[in-house]
Amino acid sequence: MTPRPTTPSQPVAPSVHPAPRAVAATDLRKAKILVVDDDAQIRESLRKVLRAEGYEVVLAAEVQEGIEKYNAEPIDLLLLDLNLAGDNGWDLFERLTSHNPLLPIIIITGRASQEELAAGAGVGALMRKPLDVPVLLQTITDLLAESAETRLKRLVGWHRGPRRVPPNPVQNSPHQTTTELGGLEESRHEH
Repeated sequence: MTPRPTTPSQPVAPSVHPAPRAVAATDLRKAKILVVDDDAQIRESLRKVLRAEGYEVVLAAEVQEGIEKYNAEPIDLLLLDLNLAGDNGWDLFERLTSHNPLLPIIIITGRASQEELAAGAGVGALMRKPLDVPVLLQTITDLLAESAETRLKRLVGWHRGPRRVPPNPVQNSPHQTTTELGGLEESRHEH
């Protein structure tokens, strides 16, 4: 696959990141996640939730900052909002995947009708806001454990499209409560 060129003002460093790999179950909680969202409350909520699960978290508010953070250190997974102030999340997606096409990416968006574009781009998962925290955490675990071969198959269309996660799963349990954290919904089961 030939990488697409990047603009001179926003290059992606070619040598910082090792080849993508599936993260072993024992290493899942040590994974580094880059969160790119222009909403400070959502960024901070995601940081708290992900750190509580043992992940290292790097935050960015816009495309250029996302590229800079990506270039500065190895990233295992990207959580990317599509509606970035003054930017389009798909621009960052294209830049990073042109350098590292096997990077696991979860698109988080309030936009409707993104499923076809996400499937064609090889996105690992597409989640609509507000995010359900337990579902997000399981999706992260699944994508980090996924083999490079499976990622490659999704990219070339030989594997099912992205995981499409519904925005508000139906609550079937009378003992389940939902808490919203800055646009995130956190479900808890009461016992």
